[in-house]
Amino acid sequence: MSDNVLSDLPEWDLTDLYPSRKSPELEEDIQNSKETAKQFSATYKGKLNDLDGKGLASAIGEYENLQEVLGRVMSYAYLVYAGDMSDPDIGKFFQTMQERVNGISTDLLFFTLELNRIEESRLQGLYEVEALKKYEPWLSNVRAMKPYQLDDALETMLHEKDIAGRSAWVRLFDETMAGLKFDLNGEEMASQQILHLLSSADGAIRKSAAKSLGKVFGGNIRLFALITNTLAKDKAIEDEWRKTASPMTLRHLSNQVEDNVVEALSTAVQEAYPRLSHRYYALKAKWMGQEKLDYWDRNAPLPEDDDRVIPWDEARDTVLQAYGQFSPELAALGKEFFDKPWIDASVRPGKSPGAFAHPTVPSAHPYLLVNYQGKIRDVMTLAHELGHGVHQVLAGPQGALLSDTPLTLAETASVFGEQLTFRALLEKTKDPAKRRVMLAGKVEDMINTVVRQIAFYEFEVRLHTARREEELSPDQIGKIWMDVQKESLGPAIRLHDEYQYFWTYIPHFIHSPFYVYAYAFGDCLVNALYAVYQDAEEGFQAKYFDMLKAGGTLRHKELLAPFNLDASDPAFWQKGLGVIEGFIDELENL
Repeated sequence: MSDNVLSDLPEWDLTDLYPSRKSPELEEDIQNSKETAKQFSATYKGKLNDLDGKGLASAIGEYENLQEVLGRVMSYAYLVYAGDMSDPDIGKFFQTMQERVNGISTDLLFFTLELNRIEESRLQGLYEVEALKKYEPWLSNVRAMKPYQLDDALETMLHEKDIAGRSAWVRLFDETMAGLKFDLNGEEMASQQILHLLSSADGAIRKSAAKSLGKVFGGNIRLFALITNTLAKDKAIEDEWRKTASPMTLRHLSNQVEDNVVEALSTAVQEAYPRLSHRYYALKAKWMGQEKLDYWDRNAPLPEDDDRVIPWDEARDTVLQAYGQFSPELAALGKEFFDKPWIDASVRPGKSPGAFAHPTVPSAHPYLLVNYQGKIRDVMTLAHELGHGVHQVLAGPQGALLSDTPLTLAETASVFGEQLTFRALLEKTKDPAKRRVMLAGKVEDMINTVVRQIAFYEFEVRLHTARREEELSPDQIGKIWMDVQKESLGPAIRLHDEYQYFWTYIPHFIHSPFYVYAYAFGDCLVNALYAVYQDAEEGFQAKYFDMLKAGGTLRHKELLAPFNLDASDPAFWQKGLGVIEGFIDELENL
């Protein structure tokens, strides 16, 4: 039944970006960009400080146009690669595109370095020109890097070496993970398929899947430890040259969030572990008739869960109806992703595991990747990624330099979309047993988003701190992982020996160090935001759309002010965590 229901899933069509890997249009864009970048450098290098406001605005406009074209090329190359990471020809194409674009962007590197050398007082005077004033938020973000900027030759070398250094190690991780095969009772599976079985209704299958994961991760542990050690050391060297206060400094800067705000979030969540995850997993163990849960039972469905496979069309309608109840305009934007081939949903060998929304460039449109397997969690993932996609469409008119939302706020629309979908489903559910299943599922998702991600963040902090002293053995990394997991999951979860290897498959540690707190930030923020919405405040939808349309033009304080919310207030995080606590209270009473 399930194979049949999931047999005709959509796959994306990337021709809106380029007709093919060998298309003349792609080659033409690369060649034109190469020539334009050299002309741009010849025109402006060493001369930015002499430009007036109008001249500087014009230069930034030219730079933005170049970034738009290079962004299109790399978006296309990455999406082709994400569709099949196991094909060597595609891997070669992706690497070649990275190298060619890296070469072109080397000619543009001077631009942001020189912008940072303009005196602040002079720049403030130039903002009287309206065309330049538009770019002020982008310039502020660029100039936030000023204290950590190295001399031009060093910056150029770091930029050029990236493709043979950091990016190459990331590619090694991706291709290794995509190529791993896991045995389950004689059947060979990819990582996304076997990870999915950790939420199977059959306890024996969950255990076999977990043991298979542990065996394969453990068998590759030296390679994963080498990749992690190398990237952490590479980061430590660069951080030392840039004289950053901590390994997290540059991430917080790029997220446009203050250190103390992240610290307040992390501390609030860690202090709430006993009230959230520890309490919930003790409850779940009792429901499952056990004293403690084995780690492979953490995401197990409850005994009364019907474990039905949800067809794709039903998932689409569920999400769009929930979006539509909030705002018909939001649903209309979302519907376009389904009507056009902008979603890749099938599970197939070599495809990137997990899920993402890729914004591509403002002149095109986002693409969504999910590995849809028909569970309620997959419906929530679809709602989540569609939220990202709609957000990216709304922010697109800000242009290539200003449409990108900082990571902390980039999770807002996605988590809000999930919340809308969940609440719509919960409202329809009157049966107490089914309601408990739904609430439990939501609490588990929130624990995975808030508690687990802050635990992941804490793992990274400890790992990067320890790596500054020495190379870490697989055992040392495993111990840091197990310590953090015990603290966050609590005494009701039994961790077996092979669980020490489960840090290996988290791609964020490799792709975007310290990214993970953005999920917890987004979840707590949306909990607070949803409370404002529930109070039926007049004009909420309009304010919400304004927030999404702002893209990267405003910081979190400015974006949240219309809702009377402030993420720098420690009480703000308690409000968000209180929502999860309230759900657990309701579960205890059911």
